[in-house]
Amino acid sequence: MSIKEAIDSAASRPVAALGVSGTRALLGFVGLMYYLSHYSDRHYLFGPGSDSVLPHRLFVEQVQEKGSFSLYTWSTSDAWFEGIFHLGLLAALAVTVGVGGRVVLAAHGILLWSLYERQWAFLDGGDNLAQLVIPMLLLTNCYQHLSFSSGFANRLIGRLPESVRSLSVPLHNLGMAAIAVQMCLVYVVSGLYKVQGEVWQDGTALFYIMRVPEFELPGVSSLVYNSDLIVFLGTYGTTLFLVYFPMGILVPSLRPWTAVASIAFHVSIGVFMGLTGFALTMVACDLIFLSSALSRAGQIAGTIGKRWTRRRAGGLRATATEQGAPERDSPVDAAVPQPANQ
Repeated sequence: MSIKEAIDSAASRPVAALGVSGTRALLGFVGLMYYLSHYSDRHYLFGPGSDSVLPHRLFVEQVQEKGSFSLYTWSTSDAWFEGIFHLGLLAALAVTVGVGGRVVLAAHGILLWSLYERQWAFLDGGDNLAQLVIPMLLLTNCYQHLSFSSGFANRLIGRLPESVRSLSVPLHNLGMAAIAVQMCLVYVVSGLYKVQGEVWQDGTALFYIMRVPEFELPGVSSLVYNSDLIVFLGTYGTTLFLVYFPMGILVPSLRPWTAVASIAFHVSIGVFMGLTGFALTMVACDLIFLSSALSRAGQIAGTIGKRWTRRRAGGLRATATEQGAPERDSPVDAAVPQPANQ
């Protein structure tokens, strides 16, 4: 394929639409779980009252020093806090189920950022990636699957000039490329940073990581750090995987296996270290590399479902016949005149 053909293909066919729809849904779910997990303690953790863990005055000073922003700095009213918090919760739910389109996705990003800024002590690193990826998602057709469409967006797009509508696919693919590059940077930079550490060089890093009290899984972590072979293979395997992740993504035949390995890696981080938000955010972004595999799996599942339905229907008809139930006339039988009763 020539360079011109590759460019024409990228400008005419959206890539990984199913995968990026999964990314949007799972990122929304991560935000929703953040809201719900702190819901009962929201006043103590995020509220403007004097009994808050971080007084509102100090919070405003921190935001100003960083040159950042948060909607929670605008007022010390309880009504304002409750309104913004619950609006953010509803926006996260809407993004998860696929309602509202890009407008709600953008609002979700702003509201979630505001909440993260209000209390940064609970952040585990997944928040940084989410805030980088959400603006990229706004370029993509991430509501094409796994969503509820009212048709309003399609009617609105249909009224736009053809020159504007033709930009949809290139912008989608640009957003997809940006997310893929961001993921590769995350892996490579993390791997190269580890290579510089002495414990990663001598193959003992996993031993120390698994013994940190905050990240230890009782009864299970000890099985890992007490095994020299697991510690050795886990330490060097992690480094090699992170550094060479882009190579696995660039080779089409290796891409789904690399994504599956990455998902398994981060699921283990979520289980063993309790960094659930970080793990799910990384898994969400890995889904863009599994779009083709997910599409094939969906087609196979649909075919199996249709076969099962037909077999079940045939089994029910056979059972009814065995029990002496009258059968319906077939269309052919119904068309043949029946002799009159004598």
